[in-house]
Order: sequence, then structure tokens, then C-alpha cells
Amino acid sequence: MIDPPQIIEIAAQQAAVIHMTVPREEIRTVMGLAVQEVAAAATAQGIGPAGPLFSHHARVDPVTFDFEVGVPVTRLVTPTGRVKPGELPAAKVARTVYHGPYEGLGAAWSAFSEWIEQSGHKPAPNLWERYLAGPESSLDPSQWRTELNRPLVS
Repeated sequence: MIDPPQIIEIAAQQAAVIHMTVPREEIRTVMGLAVQEVAAAATAQGIGPAGPLFSHHARVDPVTFDFEVGVPVTRLVTPTGRVKPGELPAAKVARTVYHGPYEGLGAAWSAFSEWIEQSGHKPAPNLWERYLAGPESSLDPSQWRTELNRPLVS
């Protein structure tokens, strides 16, 4: 389900983002439009996307998603509509890659979180997913890959 996790240091990455706070069950209805908006803004400004789409969650909450949808950019995005400058932070992170359909992400995060805890690491409140390969690259969900990142408290 998930690749063997690793602990790595990553640099900050500038991004164009849209921030949203929505009930968990609304994620599927708001994500698609946000993805289109943020990618269109980066493309129109000639600054990206410079890497995979991501969703960066400020905290884990069973009821509400407080998150940003974004794409990496090569320079600061000029705000337009809901799109604003943002970044994926520099951090020491636990990272793995999940292979499979988006419906399996909950179980993948559970397995990953268990590994983090059993390895003696303390997770920060935020986390992010980078969508490396999805429906745009294959109709076969077993070919989809989502990178899971959890910053660690030193």
C-alpha cells in the first residue's frame, strides 16, 4: 500500500495556493474547481505549475478540512481571484508514497501515522499530499501515486 517511509530534510517551495476551510464531506465538490483555478493562474503568469499539485492541511481534524490546494511556482504569484502566494515549508519530514485510488488515502495515512509513532517520531500538526500520478495519467487507479508528507517536531 505504501512505500517504506523515509525521514528527509526539504527546502521551502514557493507556491500558488487557494485556501479553503470546508466540512470533510465537501472536499470532493470544492477540490476540482480549486485545482483548475490555481493551475490556470500559474500558467497565465508563466510561473508554473513547476511540480505536482498538492494539498497542504494546517491540521488534522475529523470534521473540518482547513487546507490549501496549490502548485509549485518558479517565482511569486501575483494574487488573482482566490489564488494567493504560499509555500510548502522547509522541514524535516517523514515521507512515503501511496499507490492506489484516492479512496484508499485514509488507510494509507493511518498506516503511515502508525509507522511514525512506532519509529519514535513526533508529528507536527500539519501535513501534505503531492499528487504524483492520478486520473490524468492513467485510467487504472492502481497506477496512481500520492506522496504523503508529515513534518516532524525535533
